[in-house]
Parts: sequence; structure tokens; C-alpha cells
Amino acid sequence: GGPAGSVRTLPPPPCPGSPSVAGRAYGALAMGRWRLLWQPWRCRKPPALRATALHSRNASTYPLPQQPLPALAQTMARYLRSLEPLVSPEELEQSKQLVVEFEAPGGEGERLQARLQRRVARMENWITDWWVQSAYLESRLPLAVHSSPAVVLPKQDFNDWKGQLRFAAKLIEGVLDFKTMIDNETLPVEYLGGKPLCMNQYYQILSSCRIPGPKRDSVVNYAKGKKPPTHITVVHNFQFFELDVYRSDGNPLTTDQIFLQLEKIWNTSLQTNKEPIGILTTNHRNSWAKAYNNLIKDKINKESVRSIEKSIITVCLDAPMPRVSDDIYKSRVAAQMLHGGGSRWNSGNRWFDKTLQFIVAEDGSCGLVYEHAPSEGPPLIALVDHVVEYTKKPELVRSPMVPLRMPKKLRFNITPEIKNDIEKAKQNLNIMVQDLDIKVLVFHHFGKNFPKSQKISPDAFIQVALQLAYYRMYGQVCATYESASLRMFRLGRTDTIRSASIDSTSFVAAMDNSGKQDQEKAELLRKATQAHRAYTDRAINGNAIDRHLLGLKLQAIEDLVSMPELFMDTAYAVAMHFNLSTSQVPAKTDCVMCFGPVVPDGYGVCYNPMAEHINFAISAFNSCAETNAARLAHYLEKALLDMRLVLQSSPKSKL
Repeated sequence: GGPAGSVRTLPPPPCPGSPSVAGRAYGALAMGRWRLLWQPWRCRKPPALRATALHSRNASTYPLPQQPLPALAQTMARYLRSLEPLVSPEELEQSKQLVVEFEAPGGEGERLQARLQRRVARMENWITDWWVQSAYLESRLPLAVHSSPAVVLPKQDFNDWKGQLRFAAKLIEGVLDFKTMIDNETLPVEYLGGKPLCMNQYYQILSSCRIPGPKRDSVVNYAKGKKPPTHITVVHNFQFFELDVYRSDGNPLTTDQIFLQLEKIWNTSLQTNKEPIGILTTNHRNSWAKAYNNLIKDKINKESVRSIEKSIITVCLDAPMPRVSDDIYKSRVAAQMLHGGGSRWNSGNRWFDKTLQFIVAEDGSCGLVYEHAPSEGPPLIALVDHVVEYTKKPELVRSPMVPLRMPKKLRFNITPEIKNDIEKAKQNLNIMVQDLDIKVLVFHHFGKNFPKSQKISPDAFIQVALQLAYYRMYGQVCATYESASLRMFRLGRTDTIRSASIDSTSFVAAMDNSGKQDQEKAELLRKATQAHRAYTDRAINGNAIDRHLLGLKLQAIEDLVSMPELFMDTAYAVAMHFNLSTSQVPAKTDCVMCFGPVVPDGYGVCYNPMAEHINFAISAFNSCAETNAARLAHYLEKALLDMRLVLQSSPKSKL
């Protein structure tokens, strides 16, 4: 099945009147991004994440195991193995010495491990809050490009504003339909290899928002309050509106009614000269935190900001982007979904701190962008698959036309100081827009069915192809991050599958060696994919190394002890510098997720393997002369084809 066994969905324990929902299958690899920005804990315990195990109501039916703390010796041995392809023999020797010291009886390692064990005993999940803080909330980089992933949805066939609003109305209704399942806890619990997965992330994505802070951000979730929000935010021409989407009897508005309300919004926001207040949310987090506190000093501004933060989702009605040729169309849409295209285009039509923003443009381009702290990719994709299916349904009933109140326009008083903040944010954003190099590749020669026919995991096949492509471009391998879902555990997020292994390195070195026969290359290829498969299995069962290393490091910081030498080693820095940051995000919809690189000289690679084709999104930065997204796409295409050829020309020996 999928990368880590396929996920089955079973309905939750029967409860009267619960609608059954078609089962879904999701791969186990979720999109978690590694951040290399550590800011030491100020010895305060981070706010605990509110949790419902699975669904709060199903907790007793499906008790989820606690995420295990791996043994210290196991992590250390695996850490050294992971360094082997990445560093010189001399550097490896030095790292071995540091590991010996760290592991010594009665040494630092044992003491930190014991402290982590105490953490395991008192917390629902020993690493998740530390991870969310260090990977997301403490990062000071802008959310756009650097943190928030986007999804490019299939192009819709409208090309005027009425078609745009009709589709947006349908999409909103689809989201509300999914929200009903979240609210009633009737979402089918997902399974992976027969084990139930934690459903908590589904409860974090609606009616939530990130709030900027001077040292670290926080996330607020209004879905859990006494009066859960009943409105969404709609943005058009940089103007924000509060749109109530429920009737007084508690039922959602119909598509027709939402369409009429969107039409009212459209007609009252035709001016295109408004200050793009939303552009403030694209800035460096410290700058935005200062501007935010300044902005909400004004009572009217504060009310408007709170309305956006509380809303169920944001819907961005974008102006059409300049026309481009078909071959670069998808890449341009990916950029538009990630950052909005710049201050002259749609970047002011966003509130990047909002957890979920759907984007519908007048020319039929559509997609979404989401703030990463509350959730990984798969729950978002479950929502997307549901909504896309929903938009295809014919409308069953024409609703009676009851008069609905005018959607509320959110007002902002813009002082000279705020205007100055907006100008600075515009400048920074436009530099970032110019810097992003993104390529969407639709690989149409084959899809996941080919590796499956060879009894190879499609995810492993693609990851090994990425290793080969990178090696051919640079003549060396690099630290590679692929996220693995830990949702088998209570409140689990992700850990890292390190795709650059001893076995993958043997294969990529042999592939272009004319002295090797195809038979041998095929065997090395299979061995590399099996090693990847084995690492994936260890990771999803809580036995990878990266979160454990992070925990040991953060424990040292919390305890105010000196940083262990192990973490000051150059080899450690090399291992944590992920030139390839990758994620498989499978969907039923023919879409692709995308995100920026996590290091200045790296690539972000996200892919959705369909039966007969594979959608890839590859990102890099133009400011790095050595990286080029289109070039990696070209080498990746060649690697996939060459690997197929090697397998086909050396049939698997019948053992």
C-alpha cells in the first residue's frame, strides 16, 4: 500500500444517526518541517496542547499508546550510521569519540535520558509541545514560503467573477459539511496497518489562528469555546469581511445563499486602491509582532483582527494573475498559493496567521495555504478531498430566498505608523517573491503502479530517485529529511526519515558506473528501497532518531547545563542541514502540496503519487547560485526513467 502500510478508515463506534462517510486512505508520511532555529527555553514549561485522544468520545474505545522514548544506545548507534554517507572518515571518528563520552555510564547522556523519562511519565506526549515550539512557534522567519505549505488544486473551468463566486460558495459549503463531522465526532477514525491513528489534528484546523509574539508565537483555537464561531472571513481587493454562514436555527446556509452573500461582498469591494493590511502577516515574526501590538491598540482595529482570528476559515477571492503559457501555469499557481505573487498582486489578499485559507482566483486557479503549527498535511488533504468531491455534486435544492443581513465589512484605522509598517512588509515580501524558484512537475511516464508491480514501495522508489538525481547534479549525497507521521501515538506529530542511507549511497554511486552490470544495479536499487522501507517502519513506530536528539538537546537547555559536545560537533551540523526537505502527501484529488526549502542552499520537494502519474512540487531560492528547481526536476525525471529501465532489463531472479 502506501509508504508505511496503507491507512484504512473505519467508522467510529456506532452512535445513533451518525452519517457514514466513505473510507479514505492516506499515506503515513505527514508534512512536518524541520527548523534549524533554536531559541533556548526560558525554563518555562510551554503551554500544553489541549488534546482529545482520537476523538474525545472514542478515547475509551480506542486507547492510543503513548509515544515511546527510544533507548539511548539505540539512538546513538543509529545516529552514527546516519552520518556515514554524509561526513569524512576523520569527522566520523571524532563523532564516535563524542558519542562514547556522551554515553559513558553516569555521563551527560544518561542524566538527560533519565530526565526525559520523567517527562514521559508526566505528559501525554513527551516531545510534541517542544517540537511545535521549536519547529514552528519560535521560528522567526516569515510564514509565507518558509513555513506555511500550500496546495495547488485542479484548475476550474470558470473565467469570470460569477463563476468564481459560485465555486467559492460551493467550496465553503463543502468545508461546513466536513465541519459537521468534526463537530459531531463522526469523522471516520483512520487506521494504519490495523492500528487507529490520533485524530486530534482535525480539531485544530478550523476556527484557529496563530498570534505573533516578540520571542515566540502562540496559537488560539476558538472552536473549543462556549460560543464557537459561526462566521468565515472573506477577502477581496485587500478588503476583509465577516460572513455569517449559519442560519439562526443552526443549519449552514445553502450554496445559493452563500453565493448571494459573496455577490454583496464583491459589489461593495470594487475599489482596488485600499491599503493591503494583510501584507503585515508576511513579515519577519518579530517585525509583525511589533506591528500587531501597535495595530490592535485601536479599538476598531482590534475588533477586526479578532473577527479574522476567530473565523472558521478565510476565503481569498483573488484577482486574476497575468496570463502565462500552459507549461509554466502550474508552477505560477504554486507560487501564488505560497505567497500571493507580490504586493502588486494578491499577497495583500491574505491573513497568513490564519490556520486555513482557501484561495479562488477569477481565472479558475485555486488552492489553499495553511499555517503549519496546528497540523500536518494529511488532515488538510482529507478536508481537501472531501471539499473537492462536494463541489462536484449537483445542487439538490434551490433555497427559498429569505433576506440575509449584509456581511460586515471589517474596518481598519490606518495611522502613518501602520502605513509605514505596511510599506516595509511590502518591500520584504517582494524580495521573498523574487527569491522563490518553484517548479511543478507532472511526471506522466508512470505512477505508483509501476513500483508496486515490482513489489517496491512507491515512496521508497521516489526517495531513492531523489537521491540519484541529487548525486548526479552535485557528485555527493546530502542530509535528506522526509517526514513520517507519528499519529499512531497520542498527540503524535512527525519524525524524520533520513533518506540518505549507506544503501542508497551504494546504489547511486553504482548507477552510473560502467563497470557494473544492470543485474547488480537492480539488486542495489532494491536493497536501497528496502532500507528506506525499514527506516520508515521504525520511524512511524517511534524509533527514529531526530526527535530523540532534539529532546536531549532541549532537556540540556531546560536544565541550564552546558550544551553536550555532541551537539556542538560539525558532523551534527551537517546532519541537521537538510539540503533536501521532502514529503509525500498522497491525495485522491489530482493536486500537489508545496513548500519552501528549509535551508538557504536547499530544496523543498513534495509529491503526490497517483496511479499512472506523479505530481511533484520542487522549490529552491534564486539567491543560491548552486540550486535550480527546474534542473532538479529534469534530473529527477531522468532518474525515475533510468531506475525503471534497470529494473525492466534485469528481471527479478526467481529465488
